[in-house]
Order: sequence, then C-alpha cells, then structure tokens
Amino acid sequence: MYLLIALAVTVVVIALAWRGLDGARPGESSGSEARNPQPPTPPRPKPRTVAPDDDPEFLREIDRKIRGGEDINGSGGAGASA
Repeated sequence: MYLLIALAVTVVVIALAWRGLDGARPGESSGSEARNPQPPTPPRPKPRTVAPDDDPEFLREIDRKIRGGEDINGSGGAGASA
C-alpha cells in the first residue's frame, strides 16, 4: 500500500517538474503567455556613481588647499620644521 502511494507521489512530482521545465525553454511560448501578454519593461538606468576625484566640489577644495599652502594630509605641520 505504501509503495503504491510513494509511486503515485513520485509520478505527480515528475509530471509537475516536467511541466515546469517545459515552460522554461527560451523561444517557446506557453499557453499562459499567449492569453496574457505583457509588454517588455525597459531596463532601469543605473544611478551614476560619482567618485571623489570626479566631484567638482571635492576638486575645488583640494585645489584651494594646495594653492593656500594648507597641509593636505592634516598633520597640522607638527614636526615639519627641522
């Protein structure tokens, strides 16, 4: 009796897996797609990441520090004189 139930469950699982794989083939349309077609959605544009060396405000700040004679490394000039 248990063997018969196990065999029936196995057949159902194989049938469902077969049907699921059948719909996953590229280029073929299944019945559900033909009844309810959906327009393809365009891919979303990726947000542009601005690195610090591309940021105009960052570059102006660095340029100001260099031209102003400030210490860029933030050491405060301690130990710089001999």
